[in-house]
Formats: sequence, C-alpha cells, structure tokens
Amino acid sequence: MQEFLDELDGPVFVGEAEKLEMRSMATSVASVESTASLSTDLFYDILRRLDGPTLATAACTCAAFCSISREERLWENVCSSMWPSTNREDVKSLIASIGGFRKFYADCFPLIVNKEVSEYHWNKYLEYPEEWTEAEYYGDMDEFETISPSDFVSIVDIRYKDKAICSKVLWGIPNANGFNGWFYNCPFRIDILTTYAARDDDGEGEVTLSVSDGLPPIFSMEKERKDGKLWKELRDGLRLSWIVVNKKMKQAANLASWSPLGGQRHWPTDKDFVIRFGSVLPAKDILPCQVVECILSMKFRVVHTEEEGVQTTLKLTELSMQLEDMEGAHVNGRNSLLILKEALSCHRSKNYSEVLESCHLYSKVQSELKEEKMRSESRLDRLCILSGIAAFITFCYCIL
Repeated sequence: MQEFLDELDGPVFVGEAEKLEMRSMATSVASVESTASLSTDLFYDILRRLDGPTLATAACTCAAFCSISREERLWENVCSSMWPSTNREDVKSLIASIGGFRKFYADCFPLIVNKEVSEYHWNKYLEYPEEWTEAEYYGDMDEFETISPSDFVSIVDIRYKDKAICSKVLWGIPNANGFNGWFYNCPFRIDILTTYAARDDDGEGEVTLSVSDGLPPIFSMEKERKDGKLWKELRDGLRLSWIVVNKKMKQAANLASWSPLGGQRHWPTDKDFVIRFGSVLPAKDILPCQVVECILSMKFRVVHTEEEGVQTTLKLTELSMQLEDMEGAHVNGRNSLLILKEALSCHRSKNYSEVLESCHLYSKVQSELKEEKMRSESRLDRLCILSGIAAFITFCYCIL
C-alpha cells in the first residue's frame, strides 16, 4: 500500500496551494483521531472530498485513513471528477473488470515517460523505410495474432480551464475488422469525432467553446492574428486525457501529455487552431527506429463572431490519434497495435517536467536525424554532379 501511495503522491494536475491545504487538513484530522475516537463515517466523509494525490497523502497520515482509502467508492469519485467519461455505466463495468478504480487511477494518473529516446542513434539502424525488410517493418506475426483491435477502448476527456467540455468513449478501433483487411497495412489513425458522427445512435451534440466558457472576445480575425490572445488562451487552458484500455490484458495508460506540446494556425483560412498533445512510445523489436511519437491532434474552428456583441464561438472539428516514426512516416495498423500493447506497460511518471523532457528529447533527436539525412543527400547530389561532369569531359575527350 505504501508503494502505491508513494506513486500517487505529488500531483501533476493540482495546484500547490490546494495540495498544501488538503495535506494540512489530513494531518489535522489525524491528530484529532489520536485524542478522540471519531467514527469511520466521519473519516470517510472527509476523504471523499479529496482529489487523488491528496487522498494518497492523507492515507499516509494514520492507519485509519490508510484503511478507509482502500474503499473503491473513494477512487471512483476521484476518477469521475478527473475523467467524467468514467461516470458511464459501461465504463464503470470495464474498470471493474480490469482491477477497479484505485488501480485504474494509479495506471492513468502518471503520464508516459520514455527515457530510452537518448539511446537512439540514427547510424545504428537502417536510415530509410524503403531499406527495411518486410520482416523488420511488419514485426512478429505470431505476437500480432494475439492482438485484436476489439480489445482496445479509448476513453477521452477534454477540459478547458478546469471545465469538462467533451467526453467520448470509443470501443474497439474503427474499420479494423478482419486480420487481412486494409487497416493493417495502411497508416494508423483514430478520429473520434468522425466515428461518432457516423453512428446513428449518437445523440451528443457539437463540442463548442464560447465567451461564456472563458474565451476572450475576438473583435476581428486580423486583430487576433496580431495579438494572438485567443490562441494563447487555448494553448494555456486546454487539457486532454486519452486513456487506452486493453480489456484482454487488463491494463490501461494515458497516452496524452495533459497540456499541449505545441500547435499552429491551420493554413489557409487562419480560422483553424490545431493543438497537439501526445507522448513518446517504445517500439523496441517492432520498428528499427525503436521509438515512435503518439500524436493527438485537436482542431478548433472559429465559426461565429459578432463585433457588436463581442461574441466568439469555436467548434471542435477534429480529435484524432496517429503514430509516426523518427522519419515522420505514419506507422501502419499492424505495428500500431503492437506499439499500443507495449505502451500499456511502459514507464510512467507523476513529474510533468519529465514528460516534457522526454518529448523535447525526441524532437531533438528527430531534428538531428533529419539534418544528417539532408547532409547525406547533399553529399550524394554533389557526387552525382561531379560524376556527370567527369563523364561529360571523358566523352568530349574521346570524341576529340
């Protein structure tokens, strides 16, 4: 139990002031327990008001708190507060089948950190996808046959300034039926909104953000392009959680970076804002590059502005996942399933700075690889030009 609590202690998503306040309250109650006999119901009522990291901290203060903190109902409250999609009855049944809410929170609260990125060196592996053999690219077929797309469940939640604005649950992977289908050899991609729009039984409306949600008013797109106030508010206020669960393996992991890793205005209209989240996933013994980037893209479009009323409305038009290797090539469906399987058991950390460091290191190594590739191509081009000149001179010499 202590090891579990240590893993959860130290919030990634909770403010320091709130953390100190909750810790103080937990310690105070523990002191009261030593001088007076308080009922278990009172302890439970106190603990049910705490967030996950503070609940784990409180459990370390006394034996009574430690015992009560094992209650699944407490962790169900924590999960539903952080991930509203876990309030669904089908998701509750799924979480119960893979070990319960306490285990689910311990698996999905820390974020994925890949410390093996620094071990990648471009010259240790085959440089270009066209040089990979079929066996190297497609991986172990025997292992792949044990993986079914229907085993995976995506639990997605979006927040803006601590307000839940979107919750989606996707059972299985769309268009992945049949082991010999096109999915396994084509670029892997999951588009949550497209999938939901295609469902006849989907009663959920569009996901929008407006001034009432805390967006700054846009007086004109030209002014917005200059000051970038709306873009800054989106970048600082949006939070994404994309949890992948494997029902067969009974494992789960959060593939998102919680906060945006980057973004841009989408050419050519300047009315689209693309925000990128993600993580670096291990691909050892799956792809020659050993690591891949899980890219989670969110696109908002300005659909309504009124200068007189100073109103702004943004519509969520894209929410997708795809995997790219070091070369920037999209990973196919077959290898993506293998990588997702490995991601469910890879290293994680509650320290958000480690998460950012891992992603920035990947970008650095990827940039170095591209630069080296460009230098190699430049040397090859010069060699071809010199060879052509030499051949031309030789030809002229023979004729003369």
